[in-house]
Amino acid sequence: MNLRAEVGKNPVFKIVSNAGVVLGVKTYVVGGFVRDLILQRPSKDIDFVCVGSGIALAQEVARALGSSQVTIFKNFGTAMIKQDQFELEFVGARRESYRQESRKPIVEDGTLEDDQLRRDFSINAMAISLNPENYGEVLDPFDGIVHLKKKIIKTPQQPELTFSDDPLRMLRAIRFASQLSFDIEADTFEAIAKNIERIRIVSMERIIDELNKIILSPTPSYGFKLLFHSGLLKVIFPEMVALHGVEYVGGNAHKDNFFHTLQVLDNVSAMSDDLWLRWAAILHDIAKPLTKRYEEGHGWTFHGHEEKGARMTPGIFRRLKLPMNEKMEFVQKLVRLHLRPIALSKEVSDSAIRKLLFEAGDDIEGLMKLCRADITSKNTEKVTRFLKNFEKVEQRMMEVEAKDNVRNFQPPITGDEIIRLFNLPPGPIIGEIKDRIKDAILDGEIHNNREEAYQLMLDVAKKKGLTKTE
Repeated sequence: MNLRAEVGKNPVFKIVSNAGVVLGVKTYVVGGFVRDLILQRPSKDIDFVCVGSGIALAQEVARALGSSQVTIFKNFGTAMIKQDQFELEFVGARRESYRQESRKPIVEDGTLEDDQLRRDFSINAMAISLNPENYGEVLDPFDGIVHLKKKIIKTPQQPELTFSDDPLRMLRAIRFASQLSFDIEADTFEAIAKNIERIRIVSMERIIDELNKIILSPTPSYGFKLLFHSGLLKVIFPEMVALHGVEYVGGNAHKDNFFHTLQVLDNVSAMSDDLWLRWAAILHDIAKPLTKRYEEGHGWTFHGHEEKGARMTPGIFRRLKLPMNEKMEFVQKLVRLHLRPIALSKEVSDSAIRKLLFEAGDDIEGLMKLCRADITSKNTEKVTRFLKNFEKVEQRMMEVEAKDNVRNFQPPITGDEIIRLFNLPPGPIIGEIKDRIKDAILDGEIHNNREEAYQLMLDVAKKKGLTKTE
C-alpha cells in the first residue's frame, strides 16, 4: 500500500503538516488510524503527535480550517477538533512513568520515540510523518507492520512492565484480539495471566467499556475465552466463570453452561449488533449454578433459573456499572422469559401465546432471537427438529397478534372509568376488576374489545355487590 497516497486523500493531513511548519514543530499521525489504514479498515478518529505543544498545533489547524471549534483538555495537554465526520486529536510527544498503586502516569515532554514506546501494542505504535522532508514515511520501530501481517498482539516493551504499569492494557489486548481476530503473542498472554490481580486498580467504568467492545466484536466468544483462560474473567465477572464445568452423578452429566452461553452469544451476534440483546444472551442462564439439582430418575435440573437470573440481573448491572435504566429492564425481561417460547413448542395454545405477547410487549422480537439462539446441541438433527417446532410457534404468534392485538395491550376499561361508574374511592378492588378483564382477554374468554370488556366489568361488579351510579 502507498501510504503517502492514502494520506494524500484527506486534505487535513496537509493542513496539519503546514501548521507544523508554521509553528516549527515536527508532526506525525500515530496510533489506531495508522493501524486501520494499513488494515484498510474505516476509522473516524485521527491522532496527531507533535514534538511540542499539541494544543498550539490544534489551534493553528483550527485557524487554517476556518473553524474555532477547539476543545482543550488542559489537564491532559490535549486538544480535539471535529472536522466533518472525523475527530482530530492533538497531543505533544511525551514519556510516561508509573507508580505501583496507580495507572495514571507521570508525564514529561519527550521525543517521538518516547511517545511510541509508551503505547500499548506494536500495532498501535506506528507513526506516519507529516514533515516535508519525509512526508508519508512510516516510522515503525517495533515491527507493527510485521505483527499486522502475522495477526498478533505484542507489546513494545516487556509485557509484564506494560501491564503492571497500566493494567487496563490487558483488557485492551484481548479486545483488539477479539475485534481483529488476532492471536496474543505467547509472552504477552503469559504476562496477562501473571498480572490479573492488577486489574483491581482500574475503575469498573473503564473495565466495562472494554468488556462491551469485546461483546460487540464479530465473534465475542473468542474474547471471552481469552478472558477465561487468562484468569481475568474470574476477577471481573465471577458469576460467568461459575457457569463453567460439568458435574457427574452416576454417569449422568449436564452440559457445560459456560461454553453453552458463549455459543448462544455467538448465535445472537450473528443475528444482531444490539449490545443489550448480547447481554441478555450472556445472562440468560446466569443462575444455573445456584439452581442446579440432581433428581433421581430424572437427571440434572435447573428449576427456576430464569426467575432467579432475572432477580440477579440488577445487582450484576449495578456492580459492573452498566446502566440502571430501560436497558437493564430489557435484559431482565428477556432473562425472565427466555424459556417461555421454547416451552410453547410442546403445546401451542392461543391463551399461552397471548400471555407471552402481553408480557414481552415490544421486546418480543429480541426475545425470539434469544430463544432461537438458545437452541444448541451437538446433535444437528435435534437442533433442526427444535427449530422447525420453533418456527411453528413464531407463525402462531403472528396469527394471534394479528387477530387479538395483545402485544401492546391497553385495557378497554380504565381504572378511572371504574371509579367514576361505581363511585368508588381508589383501592385494591379497582385493580381486581382490571386484572379480571385482562385475564379474560388473555385467556380467550372474551375478545379484546370494549363491548365485551364492559359487560364483564358489570358482571364482576355485580358479584362484588357494586352498583352502577351513572
